[in-house]
Amino acid sequence: MTAAVSLTRLPLAALWHKGIDRFMDIILHVGAHRTGSTSFQHYLRRNRGQLCADGTALWEPHMLRKGMMDGLFAKPRMLNGRNLQRRAMGRVRMHAAQAKRAGAERLLVSEENMIGAPRACLRAATLYPAIGERMARLDAAFEGGITRVVMSIRALDLWWSSVAAYGVGRGHAVPEVGRLDAIAGAPRSWRDVITDLSCALPKTEIIVLPFEQFAGQADKMLAQATMRPAPHDHAQSWLNRSPDVVMLRDRMAENGVPLAELPPHLAEGEGRWNPFTPEQAARLREAYADDLMWLTAGADGLATLTQDPSRTRAGTSLPAGSLIQGQPDDQKLNPRIQGRLAQTG
Repeated sequence: MTAAVSLTRLPLAALWHKGIDRFMDIILHVGAHRTGSTSFQHYLRRNRGQLCADGTALWEPHMLRKGMMDGLFAKPRMLNGRNLQRRAMGRVRMHAAQAKRAGAERLLVSEENMIGAPRACLRAATLYPAIGERMARLDAAFEGGITRVVMSIRALDLWWSSVAAYGVGRGHAVPEVGRLDAIAGAPRSWRDVITDLSCALPKTEIIVLPFEQFAGQADKMLAQATMRPAPHDHAQSWLNRSPDVVMLRDRMAENGVPLAELPPHLAEGEGRWNPFTPEQAARLREAYADDLMWLTAGADGLATLTQDPSRTRAGTSLPAGSLIQGQPDDQKLNPRIQGRLAQTG
């Protein structure tokens, strides 16, 4: 007669590797960049105590960028006889097991770099070309246990403008005319990004939040991610804003770029920087409208578009709150699925 074995007496690692039970919900907030992710992470850190008391363990950039995922997204390689990708997977599993052992009912991971880097998007002149492979690797690290992914999207002309402005403000070159035209004419949109995400995580719920409705409402974003009541403190912070035209001119002057060498869209004027021509911006806005229509129609069953009923339209200005602080300040404190292959990068 076989004796019954209590699951509670098995070692935690044994339970994890045998896949006997899903320990806890694993929820990913993957950005995208320039959609309020820094503000959301600031809100999460400020409310860490309340989240912990509610059974939510938190992983955010201050923890993740200390090496936990180093090697996970790079091409497989060996160092001193050690497989760096396998070691990264082991670190992820070990820390997740520790969170469960501490009593967490769910693990919330917020890190926009999981899906790629904005500079890589600019170089490729397309949206997150490697998201499929990257998320498949992360799913393998969690042994297929990812419950839900929350992603914010933004009007494409404003998203690309914000990405470019943020890069130029940090000393990168102004995108040349040919690259801007390639971006505006690229066939890839948020629909393709979400489809790649679903291909990599076919059993995972995907929730899409429009930036235009959820900007400055971190508590509502958290409620959608965890399906739990969210604290309201620090919910309306606005951090890491991209520099406007005047700020970009000043920073480029500091870097020794003469005013005469600036492109017309930077040499004069003020307000939000838009490097695209009216025709290019119109193409990008049309692509975003098509994305929203696809999502509203059900996204082929791949994702759910969540809208904020308290906001029927985007506001005319950014939410109240800090407009200058960012990560440095915080540190101080279906048919389209078939035939797809994720790109490396």
